[in-house]
Amino acid sequence: MSQAEEFRGATLPVLDEIRPPTITDQIYDLLYERVINLTLPPGTKLSEAEVAAQMGVSRQPVRDAFYRLSQQGFINIRPQRATTVTRISEAAILQAHFLRLALETACMRRAAEVLTPDQHDAVGQVVRMQKAALDAGNRGLFHRLDEQFHHDIYAYAGLDFVWTLIRDNKGHMDRARFTSLSYNAENVITEHLAILVALRARDADAAIAALDTHLSRIHDTLERLRKEQPEILGR
Repeated sequence: MSQAEEFRGATLPVLDEIRPPTITDQIYDLLYERVINLTLPPGTKLSEAEVAAQMGVSRQPVRDAFYRLSQQGFINIRPQRATTVTRISEAAILQAHFLRLALETACMRRAAEVLTPDQHDAVGQVVRMQKAALDAGNRGLFHRLDEQFHHDIYAYAGLDFVWTLIRDNKGHMDRARFTSLSYNAENVITEHLAILVALRARDADAAIAALDTHLSRIHDTLERLRKEQPEILGR
């Protein structure tokens, strides 16, 4: 009997379609968000024991969450020494910008061709909600809506998987962008509107140009960080 025939005869358990988040997932998600939004700024010391005690869990899922964060370059685990939140990596930011610009340019060209008027309106509603979040001073919601703006455009274009690739590689870019919300948020709204206007006109070149302006603003943010907060930047 071949291996394929053996496998076809095997009995496999039925899995839930959506796996509920594990304790490790929940700890990771919470710490990831706080690292990204700078609630846990670079240099912050983290303790497995303290996190476990505060969250009412054993140390093992905390250790596993710490490992995942360290693999992404967000924390530095040193045996017998304090675990600390890393500096914001300039190299990771530049890599994320290159990746985003390449992938999102292709997505934007497709979106300009296929998005419907109803989908344009739905994206416009996200921008209005983002403006309301800005007016209310809700930085966390503003950032989540910024994510939704890009995600929804590509999801409507049938390219949702691309956003998954982008999201998994832009954490350090998001950390830098959080430092800029106090002076750059209005620009984000203006740039999102420019992208939307181009999409409504089905002008792919204009949409891509607006996207390039939008994503490339990270270079201005980096330059400002180098001058004003060099202590939170690393290679």
